[in-house]
Amino acid sequence: MLHPLQILEKYWGHTGFRLNQQKIIEAVLENEDCLALLPTGGGKSVCFQVPALIKEGICIVVSPLIALMQDQVATLNQKGIKAMALTNVNHYSELERILDNCVFGNYKFLYISPERLENKLVQARIKSMKVSLIAVDEAHCISQWGHDFRPAYRNIKTLRTLCPQTAVIALTATATKHVIKDITEQLGFLGPKVFKSSFFRPNLSYHSMTIEDPKHITISLLKKVKSSAIVYVRSRIETEQLATTLELQGISSGFYHGGMSFKKKGVIYSDWINNKFSVMVATNAFGMGIDKSDVEMVIHLTIPDSLEAYFQESGRAGRNEEKAFAYLITGPDTVLNMKPWFENIIPNVPFLKLIYKKLCTYFQIAYGDYNTERLGLHFDEFCEIYKLSKRKTFNALKTLESHGVLVFETVRENKLSIQFLVSNKTLQSLVEKDTIENNVTKAVLRTYEGVFGKSTAIDLEKITTKTGLKISAILEVLERLKSVNAMAFEKIQTDAQITFIVPREDEKTIHRISKSVSNQNKIKLKKFHAVLKYVENNSVCKSLQLLTYFNEKKPKPCGICNVCTVNSFVNNKCSQKEIIHVLEALEKKPLSSKELVEICTLEDEKIIIILQYLMEDQKIKLTNSNQYQIL
Repeated sequence: MLHPLQILEKYWGHTGFRLNQQKIIEAVLENEDCLALLPTGGGKSVCFQVPALIKEGICIVVSPLIALMQDQVATLNQKGIKAMALTNVNHYSELERILDNCVFGNYKFLYISPERLENKLVQARIKSMKVSLIAVDEAHCISQWGHDFRPAYRNIKTLRTLCPQTAVIALTATATKHVIKDITEQLGFLGPKVFKSSFFRPNLSYHSMTIEDPKHITISLLKKVKSSAIVYVRSRIETEQLATTLELQGISSGFYHGGMSFKKKGVIYSDWINNKFSVMVATNAFGMGIDKSDVEMVIHLTIPDSLEAYFQESGRAGRNEEKAFAYLITGPDTVLNMKPWFENIIPNVPFLKLIYKKLCTYFQIAYGDYNTERLGLHFDEFCEIYKLSKRKTFNALKTLESHGVLVFETVRENKLSIQFLVSNKTLQSLVEKDTIENNVTKAVLRTYEGVFGKSTAIDLEKITTKTGLKISAILEVLERLKSVNAMAFEKIQTDAQITFIVPREDEKTIHRISKSVSNQNKIKLKKFHAVLKYVENNSVCKSLQLLTYFNEKKPKPCGICNVCTVNSFVNNKCSQKEIIHVLEALEKKPLSSKELVEICTLEDEKIIIILQYLMEDQKIKLTNSNQYQIL
């Protein structure tokens, strides 16, 4: 049997493990249940991949994101390690083929989403596999106290039933004591070994600042970035607008949000990874699995929903262990406005009942009945008809989805609804072998079931992936088949899709999930208020605040955050004369930071630091008109 270090050197090219990695691997090899808490960029995947390569059999990895699974599978395959993922598999026969390969094909890793564990075929095939290890990635998703709670993660217990002798390793970068307790209980750990590395990032400087023009200081900061950066904003439209603004300022930028097609997300992520542009402007859809070692700066222009989310997102900076920065920048009224806004967009139980009833009315679902087909939803139109807040309605639909009432999907670009109007035999007679038509029809039939019996929504990007053809070429094929009455198709005009999972029972349907929803809402509010407290607290080291939140024992001030450095920066890099110059300018009249830069002829950063220092020393304040004024 190879030693873990031999495996590490053979496949990863490293000659030594990071802190706690070897201890975790040794515990897994001894078939013990483990919980590994490692900071973002701390090498979690090595902790299950190395022992899985030593053990005989296949390792099942439960992961929450398709992109994350695909990235890890691609990386393993590049190393010559046999791995596959159950992603984008819609056809029963294709699913069966992939699972049979895992049973008989000497594969070492099978990546799977928690939702797939509900499939009876998947369960049957897993029972036939020699499973060496079960790895639960992003394990905080299993806990109602976790910031990404995902009820489907509780299906993982099924794996313990199917593989009772197999050890489980759960991994996460963000977990409070409540989450740790919940993970071990939900996964049925008996006497688990818990490994917790310090979350302290000595190279990452945290900064929280309230200024009158967040966009201006953001541009100023990004112009100093030599490698790459991420800027997080709240909405999809903001990603596009800010990326355009940055481009006009000579800062190469791209944008990423949840409304983009899967293919477009892949292209934009690939371009950023390969340094075709430096700054990614994104919503929190740019989440788990982002792995770029040279991110020098992460800026939040929106207040995250939780400190877990902030810690994870900001932690994407400085993975190469070089000095890096995390900025949380707010405007003068941001905190004041965010409290009622956040509380209002969380859907409570009465609102869920309202949305569920309106949906059933919209789709004409009778009481006691439900339609198992995907139903096209004009989301904007739905909200306008019933006078609903779009943001709150979106959150309500995601809540209903997470609690197993329905499936809510935003429709990607290039969606069609198609149906073959002739039999399979007739279709084959119309399509010659070794032609583009044959290539396209086979790809459709192997990807989607039921296209002969009913109109079926298909994603053209999946067909392009399977055939290697451009979308325009595929559409030409479909047009030719339509012209000979072999098929019918039309573009999907809706911007979302709904699939009902349970029969309509109105009050009963929502009542079953009401307790869970109410508890979740309380937890969300508590977490959000913790973020606001972090934003407002500029008297305690920022790193210390985060480490205390994550129950780290005896954390120490970092010495490099804005709280730790403001006094030393002022004392070491700003002369008393410069501070007096700023005060004298403000004594004449209230001024913005831009005006102070011009009047005092100082750099943006120096002015901001001096202003923070003077505000914390209660010598000045920020007015409602976004100007600084002597107290």
